[in-house]
Order: sequence, then C-alpha cells, then structure tokens
Amino acid sequence: MDEIKGIARVKFHPGKVEEWKRLTEEAMEIVRTKDRGTLQYEIFFNEDESEAVVFERYRDADAAIDHFSNIGHLMEPIMATASVTGEVLGTPNANMKQQLAKGGPKLFTPWMALQDQELAEEK
Repeated sequence: MDEIKGIARVKFHPGKVEEWKRLTEEAMEIVRTKDRGTLQYEIFFNEDESEAVVFERYRDADAAIDHFSNIGHLMEPIMATASVTGEVLGTPNANMKQQLAKGGPKLFTPWMALQDQELAEEK
C-alpha cells in the first residue's frame, strides 16, 4: 500500500485560535493513543497565529480513514473555529475515493518522487 499524506490549510475565525488549539491538542492525544497507522502529524503557525498548516502522513489509505474515524467527533467543533482547505496526496483505495467524492480536500496522485536514500546515494 502507498502512504497517504494530507495538508490542511487553516484560517482562524476571529477569537477562535485558542479554541482550535484546545481541540487539536485533544485530537493529538487521540492520534497518540488510538491511531495505529499515523506516521506523522505536525502543526505549523504563521507569525501572528492567524493561520496554520497541518501536515499528516499515514501508512496507507486505511490508516487515514481510521484516523478520521477516531477524531470524527471533533471535526464539527474544529471546523467551527476556522475556514479549512486541504489536499490529500497519494493513491487512495476505493473506500477513501468514495469518502473524498463527498467533498472536502482535493486529491493529488503521485507522478514523480525522489527519496532520501536516493539523494544520499547520489552524493
């Protein structure tokens, strides 16, 4: 199976960044304790904390679906704090394609890649 990566771009509603932080801290704890295929989950803020980027990496499409099942109860309150757009990068399975067809992040499938090991061997 292919890894799935996700990028969420977040623009906070006025006065909602602290609520978003609280909710995402709760989500992070769920990732630590329940997710079995989440490989990476990072959050970055711009300088004035009016925007954030969330970067996620999953073992495969099933792991990504499992993650969203685990944090599903938090999605509505999180979405109430900000405008969110995003991208899913990778080769989804049929189940994930069906989920993405309902709307939400745009899907981008692989074309070309260069891995760290290849870079190290070239140098």
